[in-house]
Amino acid sequence: MKYLSEYRNLEATKGYLNLIEKTITKPWNIMEICGGQTHSLVKNGILDLLPEKVRMIHGPGCPVCVTPLNLIDKAIELLENGVIVCSFGDMIRVPGSKKSLLEVKASGGDLRILYSPLEAVNIAKNIQIKRLFSLQLVLKLLRLQMHYPFYMLKKKE
Repeated sequence: MKYLSEYRNLEATKGYLNLIEKTITKPWNIMEICGGQTHSLVKNGILDLLPEKVRMIHGPGCPVCVTPLNLIDKAIELLENGVIVCSFGDMIRVPGSKKSLLEVKASGGDLRILYSPLEAVNIAKNIQIKRLFSLQLVLKLLRLQMHYPFYMLKKKE
């Protein structure tokens, strides 16, 4: 595989570990968010190489990794039924059981790609609100095991 040896350079690894050791003045707690990051740290033995003052905390996982298939299917169903669905861009290509949010957008669904949850608020200000459905809000609520009504944005008729 091209470039594989560049990522397994023992001298470079020792240099970075030495730099980390010199930089740390007190204990660090670092959370990796994505499951792919955690997998790479464990698979490559990086956790065992880090100085004792560095504590890695395994995070909740990013939406792409932790979103259940049925939740994606529900968002697709809402989108196909004329509901404006707001989502961060990393979720739009994640496949549901039959298609992705991006495929529904391409066929006319009103999917709004957000860079911040506040953008959903600005969208809501310009649209008659019936209910707002935010995929990231659902994920956050599921993690917190809370049950709130979700609001969907419906275009003014």
